[in-house]
Amino acid sequence: MLAGLYVVTLAAAVPRPGGDDRDADWTSARAQRFWGPSRMSAATPPQEGPDADTAGKDAKTDNANNAGNTDNADSADKTGKASKDSNASKDSKTEKASKDAPADEDGKEADDPAQRITGSARHFDGIPTVGVLFYVGDDMKNHHCTASVVHSPKGNLLVTAGHCSMGDQAAFVPDYQKGEERQPYGVWAVDRTFTDPRRDDYGDGSDLDFAFATVKSNADGRQIEAVTGANVLTRTPGYDNRVTVIGYPDSDDDPADRAIRCTAMTSRLKDYRQLRMDCDGFYSGTSGSPWLAHFNEKTKTGELIGVLGGLNGGGPDGDDASKVSYSPIDDDEIFKLYDDAVHDRDPDRGSDD
Repeated sequence: MLAGLYVVTLAAAVPRPGGDDRDADWTSARAQRFWGPSRMSAATPPQEGPDADTAGKDAKTDNANNAGNTDNADSADKTGKASKDSNASKDSKTEKASKDAPADEDGKEADDPAQRITGSARHFDGIPTVGVLFYVGDDMKNHHCTASVVHSPKGNLLVTAGHCSMGDQAAFVPDYQKGEERQPYGVWAVDRTFTDPRRDDYGDGSDLDFAFATVKSNADGRQIEAVTGANVLTRTPGYDNRVTVIGYPDSDDDPADRAIRCTAMTSRLKDYRQLRMDCDGFYSGTSGSPWLAHFNEKTKTGELIGVLGGLNGGGPDGDDASKVSYSPIDDDEIFKLYDDAVHDRDPDRGSDD
């Protein structure tokens, strides 16, 4: 998913398997200067026409202070796009998820107006733990993927889709706000990425389409989790779940260039260890969007049981590309990769692993 000046073409360039080391001189202070407002604006040129500010193409994040406010929420557009990240394609169709959502134990999830199941994503102001990835790519425009902060011992870890290749000068912008002189939670330099070497866009390898990335501390020496908070990586409890999915479509598909969110029920993607959901508006740029169970509107965090990705980059080709999305389940494999990232080691997957 792309969105920003010198932006990054996300996944066209498939990430190198294993751990990918970043430039030791690339710091968050440098990232803040490099990806300043003028460069971000250049990466996401202004749109023309009366509907430029309201045309929604997918659902991304929720405002850190107004997550529950739905009065001004925009409905995302209903035109489809073939891939969830700028250069990924999508494939596969399965039975539709149920629109009847059960409440959680205390009934609050289903009753919260911000988490109504409508079948379409809506714009909102975003949340601190979810943001966009910018990097220098071939076309130098648009942010390419969505990522989110996940709890870790060092407090410096992001999770995204495995096909979200990061180029040079990669940076994460939590709660990204288009055109702001200063981003609310800063700009964070990506240090190192971790992907499973067996990952692929198709077949069994698509069940491994997740990745982690470490980010460097800010100029004050603080780790990102201390600034934004974090979601908790959680084993997927089954294929039927109520989730809130937050992401950032790229500005080519969604001129509003804002976060989107959608609450939906999941089901199993036939023949794969993947979830699927039906929610219109998830265009290119939303790859890596967190699938959050038990999302708390007050803390703006939840249990991360998936990330948008998987078969064909996270959805089918054709007219349903923006309406149907996939996610690998969180099983032993993602926790192995998490452990590699936490211990800063290259993922090594033998034939028997």
